[in-house]
Amino acid sequence: MPKEYKTIREVAGPLILIEHVTGVAYNELGEIELANGDRKRCRVLEIDGENALVQLFEDSTGIALEDSKARFLGRQMELAVSEDMLGRVFDGLGRPIDGGPEILPDKRMDVNGRPMNPAARKYPQEFIQTGISAIDGLNTLVRGQKLPIFSGSGLPHARLAAQIARQAKVLGKDEQFAVVFAAMGITFEESDYFVSSFKETGAIDRTVLFMNLASNPAIERIATPKMALTAAEYLAFDKGMHVLVILTDITNYADALREISAARKEVPGRRGYPGYMYTDLATIYERAGRLDGKKGSITMIPILSMPEDDKTHPIPDLTGYITEGQIILSRDLYRKGIEPPIDVLPSLSRLKDKGIGEGKTRADHAGVMNQLFSAYARGKSAKELMSILGESALTPIDLKYAAFSDAFETQYVSQGYDTNRSIEETLNVGWSLLRMLPRAELKRIKDQFLDQYYDEK
Repeated sequence: MPKEYKTIREVAGPLILIEHVTGVAYNELGEIELANGDRKRCRVLEIDGENALVQLFEDSTGIALEDSKARFLGRQMELAVSEDMLGRVFDGLGRPIDGGPEILPDKRMDVNGRPMNPAARKYPQEFIQTGISAIDGLNTLVRGQKLPIFSGSGLPHARLAAQIARQAKVLGKDEQFAVVFAAMGITFEESDYFVSSFKETGAIDRTVLFMNLASNPAIERIATPKMALTAAEYLAFDKGMHVLVILTDITNYADALREISAARKEVPGRRGYPGYMYTDLATIYERAGRLDGKKGSITMIPILSMPEDDKTHPIPDLTGYITEGQIILSRDLYRKGIEPPIDVLPSLSRLKDKGIGEGKTRADHAGVMNQLFSAYARGKSAKELMSILGESALTPIDLKYAAFSDAFETQYVSQGYDTNRSIEETLNVGWSLLRMLPRAELKRIKDQFLDQYYDEK
């Protein structure tokens, strides 16, 4: 029976100071029992001699200093895991919220996880098909990679996230694929959209959802990605599945981190965020990857909305250091009606070369990718020149590149949120666009592929 303490001395928002405690550890779970018998869960944030600072997972309403008791449970936060989690919806603390039964656990896992030994990591190299041409064709996602999406307020990252979760798959025989989807600080309408979107398409059968609403406490928001990654580690490394983890919105997570840091009166870092935010984000992102000797893998797509569309803001800035590239959504493309508004030129997947080519996608993939990048960049430059000097200032070949640029955005990038293109379809759309240019201009593609695909009608 855990020892009880009636030495609660101070309550400040979600933080409670308990004096004269013994044998209590950092991150240990506890509970506060109120005079009426109600219990509120909490976690140890700090130990200073015999004083413990704990943080509630809910509001502090009803806690009276004299009549409330605290007890510590001798364990850290755990998640009950089982394959029955697939198809279920949980809150940010891993409790079912879909009306279904409690999970009968196969085991209980510490949500803080264990650091992945760098020497045991396998290099990411297999292709994951998202069904989205701007990602599959140009900024390819590779199994075991961390590829964030940088968005902005009001941009349709939620629709893109749902589309990736519905459509993503690994190519090959007998490959078990699952999606763990964690939403942090979202509205009830967004939560309802995600759940209904997965149910309508049947994708929910292979998906585990963790939903943390904006009205939920900040401490729950901090626990949500850890819950999701714990479920992913179980499915990947215990059950041999290939798991795609989608985390949205990392900005809400970082803001919760800042809120708790301010409540603890810590010295703030850049823009008020705690100085340890880089380390904290790394403990999330670095749980993705492939392990030597394990069949499964964890691939991660964190989504964050950049405050004021600022790529130098601490959240996207630090995320860029830890992850392997970024997909950037463009407000200009969004205004043009491009869906999804992925800006392919500043986007980057640092591992794309490892996941494409013969036996993975198609032998012509690298050449087509490089040629599309080159032609689109030249077309954008031609359009900028046209807007300054007029159409008559452009050479005939520059006019073709300008036309290519428009067609590329409307036919290749803009495919809508319900179109699921195979990698073959994506490459074929690329070839149909490249035929707008003279063959002599296609200098980044080998002659054997030009012979095979360029003259094809």
